Amino acid sequence: MLRYQTAGESHGPQLTAIVSGFPAGVPVAPEDINRDLARRQKGYGRGGRMNIEKDRVQFLSGIRFGLSIGSPITLVIPNLDFQNWQDVMSPLPASEDISRRVTRPRPGHADLPGALKYGHKDARNILERSSARETAARVAVGALCKTLLKQFNIDVFSHVIRIADVQAKPDSLSFDEIKQAASVSDLSCADVNASQRMKKKIDEAKAKGDTVGGVAEIIAMGVPVGLGGVMNWEERLDGILAGAIMSIPSVKGVEIGIGFTAAGIFGSLVHDEIFYAPTKPKALNGHGPSGGFYRKTNNAGGIEGGISNGEPVVIHAAFKPIPTMMTPKRSVDLVTKEPFDASKERSDVCAVPAAAVVAEAMTAFILAQAFIAKFGGDSMGEMKKNYDSYIQYLKRY
Repeated sequence: MLRYQTAGESHGPQLTAIVSGFPAGVPVAPEDINRDLARRQKGYGRGGRMNIEKDRVQFLSGIRFGLSIGSPITLVIPNLDFQNWQDVMSPLPASEDISRRVTRPRPGHADLPGALKYGHKDARNILERSSARETAARVAVGALCKTLLKQFNIDVFSHVIRIADVQAKPDSLSFDEIKQAASVSDLSCADVNASQRMKKKIDEAKAKGDTVGGVAEIIAMGVPVGLGGVMNWEERLDGILAGAIMSIPSVKGVEIGIGFTAAGIFGSLVHDEIFYAPTKPKALNGHGPSGGFYRKTNNAGGIEGGISNGEPVVIHAAFKPIPTMMTPKRSVDLVTKEPFDASKERSDVCAVPAAAVVAEAMTAFILAQAFIAKFGGDSMGEMKKNYDSYIQYLKRY
């Protein structure tokens, strides 16, 4: 089974991810990973740390001569800022400066519940790991998984559809047009007019010392019918995807397809009708293999009954405003129990475009995991044989 583990603190020496269960024979190059790491660091409204870190991956195991070899893959991303935090983050027991402890938990962060859960009087033991900095390792894992999915013509990408109350409406664009337009936008937004209004909203928040959140859409093209399962609850692809997306810092809501909208309209407007043609219309090229069956709508977001149905998988992730901001919020000291106004800190005003890349990475990982579970194989050659056999079965069905 494909799985991964990350390790490392926000201001520690490095972030590490170990991926196991990745098949042998998949072409992998550093630029495949670094491209998405760079995307995670960009976006209108980002803070100062993005000027410090220049994330680049190092392969320490599992890759030889540009190909995966089947052993666990170790990915390392050095933290350049560690040189300024060596005393604070030292592993040596005798070197702690007690005055540097963090005893004032920040509202909206994991500081207080984490300190209570693990018995810490220094919230830095929590905030260093709960920091969104950890997501750089996840992006590296997701980018690795995209190299596998690419071998089967599966493309995963993301774009921003909302910042605060400004809604983008790229409805008239095809998936390819959305991807292209979002790739050249510093907000990853395919709607140029909405993008300008989003920037004004971010500027307004910055002037007030505030922050804004938003919504990203993640799309996976080319996903074949049959990923996931309906026989047991933990096999359902939509449930697994939702859980993975919800694990991202700041995510407070996930929907598949039209999601919450479906709860407010009649069923006749929700469910996607099924059609059949031996050869699908050209307009449907790019959808996943499903024999001659197809839909003209995709309200289900490519998943029915926990199983991919051959249509594009479409996910929306809602990100809350970043809790670290210049506007102080009230809190209570962990040690003295005295009230205080949280310290003003300048950070990101809006990180939705970067967070979208993380959601894209998590989607790629879950789809790769489901893909390997469906088609098996210890090597790319074996997996392709299994996949090709399945595609022929769909054509004959």
